[in-house]
Amino acid sequence: MNFRFENPASWWRGEGGYRQLLLVAFPLILSTGSWSIQHFVDRMFLTWYSPEAVAASMPAGILNFTILSLFIGTANFTGTFVAQYFGARNNERVGPSVWQGLYLSVIGTVVLLGIMPFSGDIFRLIGHDPLVQRFEAEYFSVLCLGAFPVIASAALSGFFIGRGKTWPVMWVNVISTAVNLFLDYCMIFGRFGFPEWGMRGAAVASVVSVTVGFFIYAVLVFRKKHDTRYHTRRGWRPEGELFSRLMHFGFPSGVQFFIDVAGFTAFILIMGRLGTVSLAATNIAFNINTLAFMPMIGIGIAVSSLVGQNVGRGRVDLAERSVYSGFHITFVYMAAIAASYVLAPGIFIAPFARGSDPSRFREIAAITLTLLKFVAVYSLFDTMNIIFSNAIKGAGDTRFVMRVLVGFTSLGLVLPTYLILVVLEKGIYSGWFVATGYVCTLGMIFFLRFRGGKWKSMKVIEETHPAVPPLMTEAPTAEFDV
Repeated sequence: MNFRFENPASWWRGEGGYRQLLLVAFPLILSTGSWSIQHFVDRMFLTWYSPEAVAASMPAGILNFTILSLFIGTANFTGTFVAQYFGARNNERVGPSVWQGLYLSVIGTVVLLGIMPFSGDIFRLIGHDPLVQRFEAEYFSVLCLGAFPVIASAALSGFFIGRGKTWPVMWVNVISTAVNLFLDYCMIFGRFGFPEWGMRGAAVASVVSVTVGFFIYAVLVFRKKHDTRYHTRRGWRPEGELFSRLMHFGFPSGVQFFIDVAGFTAFILIMGRLGTVSLAATNIAFNINTLAFMPMIGIGIAVSSLVGQNVGRGRVDLAERSVYSGFHITFVYMAAIAASYVLAPGIFIAPFARGSDPSRFREIAAITLTLLKFVAVYSLFDTMNIIFSNAIKGAGDTRFVMRVLVGFTSLGLVLPTYLILVVLEKGIYSGWFVATGYVCTLGMIFFLRFRGGKWKSMKVIEETHPAVPPLMTEAPTAEFDV
């Protein structure tokens, strides 16, 4: 296991070392961190509003995101095309790649709007408590209206992430988060002249905030200087061959994202059959985990970007080194978080308790304390899942990831959870034991795939033969290049 560089200095300063990775990853860590804060506060406000509201928010929100994830995961793959074209110095192909992701956004929007009228039927079929069902349908329906800006923002962000210029992504997400948190407070509780809309207010706040983010991205991406160098305006035409390649490599990534989210959606929906208390505790535990988990996603995205750039320039050795740098950092970080879940879980639960009815929240808190121990175990293996799956996807090994998720999620998570909770009628902790084993196994599978090295011979872009060898700087800069 090659976890070491040639000398201690290269751990930090060398290409593919910690410094290069963190220059790309730090804005993404802040960006994904702002997203997790947004959802944490959103769930906290809904906990204050009512237990039924927070119980409904996770199933409805994650079901919406599950459907969106098929398109987000595919649109996000524009970042890999951008990275490899950028690494190969084929800059005029960057803009057209982003535009293919925008065309995909239109398709995704049509699908979500088509599902929206059936939201009531969907949640009645799931069979949660009647009030929870009503909240779920209302929340889901409004979120569907934000499909286009969500998917389109995933495609536009790839323009920056693929080139290693990640500060604009951070600022867009910070601004969107600020808008969301302000509107959340106003629209859930009826403050500052806004109506008290409760669940609907939380959903409207989310849609407005992602729309603001989309318009900021559009202004930044379609600037004249970017059109001159990367054809971000003139590359608007649909290209059948390029769109086909995006679907060939990106759609498996979208399916993988969809199955990953769908598996945990099914887990949460099945857990809801145990009652509002078990569902609320599960939602809170996942929400606490998300707060710590999302920064790792930022590092995973940075790893994928650096792998794509280095594969594009023909330096798989530097790509591999970047991956191990990312793994080292995330494992140390998550080990510290996992320890705090076990040693000081009350710190994480306290924000949910504040503003809640103590008599109703007491039982939820007791279950959540135990669930955080499960989270502490599987989060260590989730570092392997995030880093090594992003690494092989950055080279184009998306079909393997898709096949693993399709098969193992159904057989290793959803089916066992259903059998244990519904057929055998075991308790909440048995279901969480299944989820923990599932995440741990996935982490090992992706690590072994990465070590196998098949990704080293992959590319998503067409072969180019430049007259002059491409030049690459030793490390990306932290310059705010917008």
